[in-house]
Amino acid sequence: MEQQEYLWESPAQLEVLLYELTEWRSLSGTEGEIDFPYKLTEKFKELDYFKSNPENIKLFDAKKDRNAFTALYKTDKSSDTVVLISHFDTVGIKEYGQLQELAFSPEKLTQAFYDNPDFLMPDAKEDLYTNEYIFGRGTMDMKMGLALHMHLIEQAVREEWPVNLLLVTVPDEEVSSAGMLSAVPGILEISKARKLNIKLFLNGEPSFTQEPYDENHYIYSGSIGKILPAALFYGVPTHAGEPLSGITSHFIGSYLTKKMEFTNKFQETFDGETTPLPVCLQANDLKDNYDVQTSHHSYALYNVFTLSQTAKDVMLTFKEIAEDAMHECRTDYEKICEANNVKALNCIRVLEYHEVLDYFIDKYSKDEADELIWKVVESNGADERKITLLIADQLMEYCQELAPATVLMFAPPYMPAVNSSDDELVKRLIEAAKSEMQDKYNYDVMNKHYFNGISDLSYVNYNPEDNGWQSFKNNAPLWGETYSIPFEAMQQLSAPVMNIGPYGKDAHKMTERLHKKNAFEMMPAVLRKIINEVFN
Repeated sequence: MEQQEYLWESPAQLEVLLYELTEWRSLSGTEGEIDFPYKLTEKFKELDYFKSNPENIKLFDAKKDRNAFTALYKTDKSSDTVVLISHFDTVGIKEYGQLQELAFSPEKLTQAFYDNPDFLMPDAKEDLYTNEYIFGRGTMDMKMGLALHMHLIEQAVREEWPVNLLLVTVPDEEVSSAGMLSAVPGILEISKARKLNIKLFLNGEPSFTQEPYDENHYIYSGSIGKILPAALFYGVPTHAGEPLSGITSHFIGSYLTKKMEFTNKFQETFDGETTPLPVCLQANDLKDNYDVQTSHHSYALYNVFTLSQTAKDVMLTFKEIAEDAMHECRTDYEKICEANNVKALNCIRVLEYHEVLDYFIDKYSKDEADELIWKVVESNGADERKITLLIADQLMEYCQELAPATVLMFAPPYMPAVNSSDDELVKRLIEAAKSEMQDKYNYDVMNKHYFNGISDLSYVNYNPEDNGWQSFKNNAPLWGETYSIPFEAMQQLSAPVMNIGPYGKDAHKMTERLHKKNAFEMMPAVLRKIINEVFN
């Protein structure tokens, strides 16, 4: 039987593949994201191997008509397996302005920048004129990572590698990680059914800068964690003409936000790598319409990065900060009341979400709590973070005797940190990657312990001894409704992790761009070296 020609082997073929994947517009939350895995299925069936083994392609439901995609190259020579992880959704394109229609056409967009260089900042313009970069949404983050993994699958098929490769690419990485959360049980299912021994999770996210104008290419032996503590500020409403007859949620909330923004109380350092400081990602009023009644319910979402802290650790610190903030708020509020000869309201409580839920159940019933939560979820097809706050808000509406109060909770997504820096295999693979790049291309790469761009590696290799996630479950209003994390399954996927992907710049910006030689020539060689090294 005549052997099939290579489809995704040469630099030129990889470049064509990247452009095709990029042109499949797969913005988070769009039809393109829904269609992508079906198009990818047809693409994989261009390989004779998957025509003959269609059962080796599987889709896993990620809700909202989206699917995670898996493709397995299976050898009879070994049970050892490398899982190749990527995502196919991209962020939006509004910043491209009048060039939006070209955002997913790398060659046309790059030419448009040549024709209109004033669209670019000086550093991007300089890169444009080198002819070493291609511009376009998703080129760097992260359609190239997927293209490289497809290249590895084809190589394995053609050369009959004595190792199994399970390619996993998912939707929704850029929003709530629903794709990877659905893929984790799928990976476990496939590994058990096909008797796979997973040796490594290899992600293909690109190298991210550590600071502006950083020119270094990094490979990573872990991924930073991210958690989203949230607070509902529930005050006492009044007429604006009698402001001290109540207390506004904005007055209460300002104290916590002041204490949370840029605090070093969550900050962690590991071998010289330090987490960024927390910031408030969103602060909004839950009041529907303008009138002269003061606002009594608002909220804030805070971004916290982690290295070793669990959800339990974060909640303990969050509560400590909130109690300090509310003490300061109470002190200032009482001084204002005293100066205006007004009797102060009750103290400002600090409550965790599960305490409010338990109070509601004691006052009413669990059935009524379940019904209330279900109604909020069903009637608000909005953002999961907003629904999270609305659930707590509705519970407080029926328990206003608890007001004024600050209710602490967690909103999606939660991405635990993961670090395999001490793993002997990962150490060996990092050295192999460095030597390959140096010996073949005289090109230096640097190792970082934590990928700072946040990645789906968070959902594999979860510490089996860590039960701190129970705090997240107890304080996440959406848990079991539209959001959950398969912690038990994650704890069974105990292989080490590594992230190595192409070099590019300006992910999520109009000037997102990919270094062509690095992506199409260097990275295929390095990844082949790594796979080979795993099993030598």
